[in-house]
This record gives sequence, structure tokens and C-alpha cells, in this order.
Amino acid sequence: MSVRNPSPSLYNEDLAPAEERKWGAFSIFNVWTSDVHSLWGYYLAASLFLLCGSFVNFVIAIGIGSLVIFCLMSLVGNAGVRTGVPFPVLARASFGTFGANVPALVRAVVACFWYGAQTAAASGAIVALLIRNDNLLAFHQNSHFLGHSTLEVICYVIVWGLQLLIIQRGMETVRKFQDWAGPAVWIMMLVLAVYLVAKSGTFSFGSEIPRDVLIEKTKDAGVPGEPGSLAALAAVAATWITYFAALYLNFCDFSRYATNEKALRKGNLWGLPINLLAFCLVAGVTTTAAFTVYGEVLLHPEQISAKFDSWFLALLAALTFAIATLGINVVANFVSPAFDFANVFPRQINFKRGGYIAALIALVLYPFAPWETGAAHFVNFIGSTMGPIFGIMMVDYYLIRRSQLNVEALYHENGEFRFQSGWHGNAFIAFAVGVLFSSILPTFTTILPDWWGTYGWFFGVAIGGAIYFVLRMGARRKPAFAS
Repeated sequence: MSVRNPSPSLYNEDLAPAEERKWGAFSIFNVWTSDVHSLWGYYLAASLFLLCGSFVNFVIAIGIGSLVIFCLMSLVGNAGVRTGVPFPVLARASFGTFGANVPALVRAVVACFWYGAQTAAASGAIVALLIRNDNLLAFHQNSHFLGHSTLEVICYVIVWGLQLLIIQRGMETVRKFQDWAGPAVWIMMLVLAVYLVAKSGTFSFGSEIPRDVLIEKTKDAGVPGEPGSLAALAAVAATWITYFAALYLNFCDFSRYATNEKALRKGNLWGLPINLLAFCLVAGVTTTAAFTVYGEVLLHPEQISAKFDSWFLALLAALTFAIATLGINVVANFVSPAFDFANVFPRQINFKRGGYIAALIALVLYPFAPWETGAAHFVNFIGSTMGPIFGIMMVDYYLIRRSQLNVEALYHENGEFRFQSGWHGNAFIAFAVGVLFSSILPTFTTILPDWWGTYGWFFGVAIGGAIYFVLRMGARRKPAFAS
């Protein structure tokens, strides 16, 4: 749809409702292959596999988690198909025309963190390959810069720069790239699994790893309970769900290009519960076989491929994993901040400039490497900050507005979504309380029990959404006041 007389401070061509909708089920499916088929995705899946303690437990925990992810993504995805707008514009309906800049910037900052984490993982795969050479190994061990080895810094900057090339032509180039990168990593994952299973002479899901090794390897994971316990399985499902917290917000950045809701549903079905479970099972088989072959638990696939006897196979693995990780960065951590930063200053920042800003922030963060913590710790802390935003937006769209949204008014300063001078007080009250219980108290105090942080995102969604609903219903009963 075209927007009549939009406010310049709220509109540019990148933020406008999508007119060309070419993304079929296969492209939506590859959003998810690009998103999870990365070194970080493998690392998390392998880590959670250890916490489950058995194949049956793993299928149950990851299966339930993947079904929940499918349902949640369908909620925000359908909103994108119906409205055609990106996340920061959709957020204007609940946070106000200018207030939406706050959740947009929160999502953008999270994307910058993930951008750095994924770039570091991709460059790590290249480093693992290069240090097979004795001279480069010596250089890696003896030369350091910015708190990392100089070789790591060089590889990080090269990978960082290569990603900038992908966004030069906008979202259609992103679609074409992910349609190729997603299946490529699946092929390499299967090659890795088959190679290790053949070399180990066994095919199993964790039974080869002694329990004392599992306990030792998972003791600092930040997950309550021993591997295989009910508490551990619940935490595994929760962590897997929280891993996708960022995309719960901005999946509409992609779904708005879908041809229709049927294509979206089909792509989500194959890309989420089916694909996620299959990917995690491959990660579990590979981790088990690697333990049998090398006598140690290797959670990072680049660590496994670096041990290959064949230089060619190691090179192929390193390049494939690096490309796959570039895929997730473009999909999850370039597209979102590109739209988010553009939303703040639409007259000065377009899609490309927003992506460049995100990349620059990730480069500045590299010396500090805030992502170098346990997988569960990192995922749960980052994800929990976005729970209240998701809760507020979904309550507003489905419960308050009943899926009926005046899209054109989202681009007008003085229209329906002006609220209090462009800011919606009720949404920010709900957001503040939600963040208090989802992130601040469990991270910086000991007031709440230790297990609370694992479920921080869920508390944020529930508390933020509930408070927003109550405040909105109260405001409706008092029509004399702005709501």
C-alpha cells in the first residue's frame, strides 16, 4: 500500500509498507536455516545436548522448545504479512510514533552484540584452519593485539569487512544469499557427522560420553540440576526458546515480504520445529562421535574440523561454517539494526547506513568481547531484555486491537498513535517493570532465586504484557484521558 502525506520524521522508502512480496516458503525456510545453522547455533545445540543426558530427553526438550518457537514466530510473522511494515514501525502502535525508537534501539544494540559474537565465531573457524601451519601457529601464540592474538584480529576484520558487501543491494540480495548459504551448511554438517561416525565406528546419541564428563562439562552452564534431570530439561527448552528472542521482535522485517500467510506458515513449519530438531540431532551425533574419536568433548565445530587429517576437508569445513555464520549475521544482525537505526533518523539513515552503524559498533566491541561467556549465560541475559517488548507488542496487536491496525496512521505524527506527544506512557511503565524482573534483578542482585535468570525472558513477556493490558483496559474505562 502507498502512504499518503507521511511525516518526514517517520518515513523513508525502506520503512514504507512492502509492495514487492517475492518471498515464498523456501525463502522463509532459509531465514531459519541461516539463523540457526551457524557456529553459535551449533555450539548452543551441542551444549544443550550435554545437559539433556540422553537422546530421548534431548528430543523432548528441544522438540517442545521448537514447537513453542514456531507458535511465537507465527504470531509476529502474521502481523508482518498483514501490515507489510518492519518491526520498529509496528512498535509505533504500542509505544507511540517516537517512543518506538526505544525498543528499536534495544533491538539494535542486541543485534550489534550478536553481530560481534557471530563474526568472532566465523573468524575463529578460519583461525582454527590457519594454525595448522606451524609458522602461523607461532604467530598466533606470540603476537597479540587488543586482548586477542594478532591473527584473530586480522581474521575478524577480514570477515567483518566481507559482510558489508552483502547488503550493498538491499533485501533482495539478502534473500538470494540466504537461499544459498542455508542449504550449504546443512550439507557440510552432514559431511562432518558422517565423517566422524565412520571414523568412530559407532552411531549414538550421547551414550558414549560418561556421566562424570557430562557433569564436569556442564557445571558452569548456568543451568540448574544435573544433566537429564527435570530441572535441566526445562532449562534446556527455555534456553532454546530464549535463543530466538531477538527474532521474535523483528521477524516481521522478513515476513512482510512473504507472498501470503500460507507461504509463511509452510516456511515456518519446515524451518522451525522440523529443521531445528534435525539440526540439533546432527549436532548431538557429531558431538558424541567426536568424543569417541578424539577423547574429548568438543562443542565448537571448528575445533572438530581443525583436527581432520585431510587439509582439503578442513578447508571446506572452515569456509562453509564461516559463510553460514555470515548468513545469520546478515539475516539476524544486519537487517534489524538497519531498519532500527533508520527508524530513529529516517531522513538521514537508510537501510545501508543503518547496517554500517551496526557493523561499526560490533567492531568497537571486539576488544571487550562481551560474548565470550557460557552459551546459556549469554543467551539468557541478552534475550531477557527483549521479553517485555515482545509481550507488549503482541498484547497490543492481538488482544487490544484484535489484529486490526491502521497502517497509514503509523506514518503520521499527529495521528492515532501520537498518544502523549509521540510517547505511550502505559507501554513504558509496562516495559520498565518487565525489564526490572526479567533482567535487572536476576543479573545484578541476589533477591530472586538462582533459577530465575534462566526464565527471565518468559517473566518479561508475561509481566510486561500483563501490565500493559491492565493499563490499557483501565484507560479505556476513562475516555477523558489519553491512552
